[in-house]
Amino acid sequence: MSPRARDEQDYGEAGLVTAAAILVSLASFLWFYSRGDILLYGDAVAHLNIARRIFDARDPGWDMLGSVWLPLPHLLIAPFVFLDGLWRTGIGGSIPSMAAYVLAVGGLFRMVRARASLGAAFLATAIFALNPSLLYMQSTAMTETIFLSAVIWAVGYFDEFLRALSEDQSDDEETATIPAWLALERCGICLAAAIFTRYDGWILAFVVGLCAVAAVLLWRGGEDSPREALRLRRSLVSFLLLLALCPTLWLAHNYKINKHPLDWLNGPYSAKAIEQRTAVPGMPPYPGKGHPVVAAEYFLKSARMNTGEGLRESWLMALAVAGVLVSLIHFRRFGALLLLWVPLPFYAWSIAYGSVPIFVPEWWPYSYYNVRYGLELLPAIAVFAALVPWTLGQLRRRGLGAAALAVCWLIAGAAYLSSAQGLGPRSQQRNYGRRWMIPICYREAWVNSRGRLQLEHQVAEALKRMPDDARVMIYTSEYVGALQQAGIHFTRTVNESTRYGWDAGLSAPWAVADFVVAVKGDPVDAAVERNPRGLTKLSIIHVLDKPEVSIYRSQRR
Repeated sequence: MSPRARDEQDYGEAGLVTAAAILVSLASFLWFYSRGDILLYGDAVAHLNIARRIFDARDPGWDMLGSVWLPLPHLLIAPFVFLDGLWRTGIGGSIPSMAAYVLAVGGLFRMVRARASLGAAFLATAIFALNPSLLYMQSTAMTETIFLSAVIWAVGYFDEFLRALSEDQSDDEETATIPAWLALERCGICLAAAIFTRYDGWILAFVVGLCAVAAVLLWRGGEDSPREALRLRRSLVSFLLLLALCPTLWLAHNYKINKHPLDWLNGPYSAKAIEQRTAVPGMPPYPGKGHPVVAAEYFLKSARMNTGEGLRESWLMALAVAGVLVSLIHFRRFGALLLLWVPLPFYAWSIAYGSVPIFVPEWWPYSYYNVRYGLELLPAIAVFAALVPWTLGQLRRRGLGAAALAVCWLIAGAAYLSSAQGLGPRSQQRNYGRRWMIPICYREAWVNSRGRLQLEHQVAEALKRMPDDARVMIYTSEYVGALQQAGIHFTRTVNESTRYGWDAGLSAPWAVADFVVAVKGDPVDAAVERNPRGLTKLSIIHVLDKPEVSIYRSQRR
């Protein structure tokens, strides 16, 4: 096949995959949006409102990004939540996630197609794209889909970088379409996106950086092409500088805000601080604390439950493990793809020593918390599971590869059917209002959101009754969704992000706002207890298992 014909074929295949991804993305979004599910995660509501505060605040600007969550998702969401309708409904946060989903699907197909057969590429893409939990997450304002897209493209470009350096490609492998130096630079851009999305990206960037340096040092082509070697080394320097600059910028941002560059690691809103606030005296620590092996088991359990439940929980993971063995046998061909497994050691360490617990419903403490982190292994599971039928197809036995491919499609379909129906034994003990499309990430959001949504709804109803020009003092780190539901702009509030009014309000709440919303135990509640002067209590809101909310009118009104 001529290069031009091959390019046309590649574009046709990629176009088909992209079109299918767009349709699947829209269909899943409409399903979850029509049922009021896209704002179940409290973190999704928080991401939307952080993005909104960049321009809708009494002190708008970069400082509104905060110092814990990384900035890229909020910057991507911000242009869409400028419109009140997209902000209040949550659609503004779904749009970047859906776009990232489509990019991730196309990137994964491109990566596998370059190293394996067309059938394996379609299988890997389907395992990734049709995962029920991912379909829910890409419909929300959560960061997982954006991060997975950045990781997939980063690993894909790094693999293309290695292909461009290699001179011994097999007949059924695609040659690199861009020079090595350009592939490395694009890999760096994708890693920068990952660094600014989740802290997992910092570790991935470090590992890929080491691999890139080793690949350039071992490259044998410099003697024959000194100009190409010089260009490659310049790109490597730029690549490494970019990877070093991105975390440095975030540390500098933290220092500018509060003089603590590691605020995201050990500050009051860090994972460590949250663990200390939520720990129950006398109770054992969360599972995996101080034990990396147990931590890895919990992370792998969450990954398996994101790809199947009940008896089918381990089917795709078993295929993926077999695919890893294939990649070790054909290391020069598939070695770069092993980078997709970096989340496993990262989360084993984070759970054991970084105060990042994962709770799964079938193991102690039989609850849902951070189960979505298991999706970080979905690209690895999809890619390496697809290598099994490819390997059997390489045996040159008539029909063996096609039969293996068909069996893998059936395994994936059966596993995802169990995931979509929530066939885990404990999931059947709850009434989710429906029996279809309730994967574990959806159930995590549903179980943990009911009390919060009820409380935010009642507070929002109270806020709607206030005059349009009223100023409200409220702590927005917990139940900011009430402002979103009521459509109250942050310019009308005094909150912890307000540079000057907040400190004054903590001394005398009545002096800075017309109405004061105090949630039991939050800083506003403590301020009212210290100085209730000038405040008249209007109402008290009670929701089961949630703190009491008191609403006051100040003498200013």
